[in-house]
Amino acid sequence: MIRIVGVILIVLGLVGLAWGGFTYTTREKVVDIGPIHATRDQTHTVLLPPIAGALALVGGIVLLVAGRKQGPLLGG
Repeated sequence: MIRIVGVILIVLGLVGLAWGGFTYTTREKVVDIGPIHATRDQTHTVLLPPIAGALALVGGIVLLVAGRKQGPLLGG
C-alpha cells in the first residue's frame, strides 16, 4: 500500500512540474427573464507552485524507499 501511494505521488509530482496548473470553465447565468436566457462562460486558472510538485515527487520517492525497506509482508 505504501508503494502504491508513493507511485501516485511521483506521478502527481511529475504532472504538477510539467504543467504547473490547470484551467476549467464555468457557465454563469447573466439574464433569466422568462423565455430570454443569457449565459457567460468564465475560465478559471488554478496554478500549482513548482514546490508542491517537487514535494510530491520527493515524498513519493521516500515512500517507495520506505516500502522496500519494510519488505513484502509489511510494505504491501
